[in-house]
Amino acid sequence: MRMGHPPIRRRKPLGLQVISILSRSVSRAVVTGAGSGIGRAIAVELARQNHEIVILEVDEAAGEESAAFIQKSGGSARLVPCDISQTDSVRSAFDQLESLDILVNNAGIASVGNVETCTPEEMDRIYEVNVKGMYHCLHFAVPKMVQAGRGCVVNLASVASYLGISERFAYSMSKGAVLSMTMSIARDYIDSGIRCNCICPGRVHTPFVDGYLEKNYSEQERPEMFKKLSEWQPIGRMGTPEEVAGLVAYLTSEQASFITGSAFEIDGGVTNLR
Repeated sequence: MRMGHPPIRRRKPLGLQVISILSRSVSRAVVTGAGSGIGRAIAVELARQNHEIVILEVDEAAGEESAAFIQKSGGSARLVPCDISQTDSVRSAFDQLESLDILVNNAGIASVGNVETCTPEEMDRIYEVNVKGMYHCLHFAVPKMVQAGRGCVVNLASVASYLGISERFAYSMSKGAVLSMTMSIARDYIDSGIRCNCICPGRVHTPFVDGYLEKNYSEQERPEMFKKLSEWQPIGRMGTPEEVAGLVAYLTSEQASFITGSAFEIDGGVTNLR
């Protein structure tokens, strides 16, 4: 797997470099699905902000690769193998953590199809990972944050949480649930010092996009389809995992301490300009 992230350089407080000082407010960040794509970029960026990274990943080889990259770049990271769709697996993963300050619920899977083509099995699969999987992580992480009297949660939702997007029936269902869970956690735990927000990306260029094109289009068709997918965003391109990671880094910093119960679009203008 190609490693496209720049080396991690520790940011030292220098003079008026207030941002770096403020970002060093917490110590341990759990990132689910950090074996590739957006999750890996988030783990790398949070490590760059001097957080200790715990990667929860069902693909152990990919998770180890991400952890090794962070370690080689001077950061602190380790893998805890975990299938978020399985209650016992998530319980075991969080039992290994004495505490955590940040939870980034990134892990999820995609689905293409409408209500007629979506099989009951596919609906169950999307629910088990995208909805129940996130519930599992919240269920076992939040009590540790309550005990500590502070914490920050960022959930990866989507523009599909609230927009009607064709052929995304099951996926949209699951991301709508992510948005709702975000607001519930924010409301229920605001007095416990826990902030909870979600990020709603548009189309981001990840290995999933490349795999989708390779699976469904010929080599000759792919460049034109890639162009079409890119231009769906009014800004004229897809987002990058690093851009999403930058927003996560902000929301988990002290600079965002007044922000909770919010959904942040990072979509190249899709929501408001299409």
